[in-house]
Amino acid sequence: MNADEFRQAFLPMHARLYRAAYALLENVQDAEDIVQEAYLKLWNKRNELDIRSNAAAYCVAIVRNLCFNLMQTKRYQSEEPLPEHIDLGGTDNPELQLERRDEQAQLKALIASLPLQQRKVLWLRDVNECSFEEIEQATGMNAINIRVTLSRARKRIKEQFNRIIGKE
Repeated sequence: MNADEFRQAFLPMHARLYRAAYALLENVQDAEDIVQEAYLKLWNKRNELDIRSNAAAYCVAIVRNLCFNLMQTKRYQSEEPLPEHIDLGGTDNPELQLERRDEQAQLKALIASLPLQQRKVLWLRDVNECSFEEIEQATGMNAINIRVTLSRARKRIKEQFNRIIGKE
């Protein structure tokens, strides 16, 4: 496989590979490094690859394995915080705005307290709006497990949030 064939076959997958790496690592720089390392591995194996098979799945598997290796060797911890602002609806009333900011802070804390797998699936589906297929590729879970994990994460956040704001 020459350089042009390689570019044509694998470079269009860059966004998908990056999303998979970011979903696992939750760190922009490490995700970019993993994608570059994956491309290097692919380039070194370019003459052995059969691009007629499912190249996307193979590439995502490489990224996933590289991410897991990184997490094991570094005792990896996500360095990126949750977004500063989670929109729960707007209002012009200063009192309601203050209440909303407090609810946002509580919601962020609840999301951060979820188990890692639930937090990743919730983040991929609800924040990044990834399809179930993309989440499968990023996490290695099947669609049924993803749905169950997502449901449990949402239920846990809803129950805890309602308990905090006194609705139960």
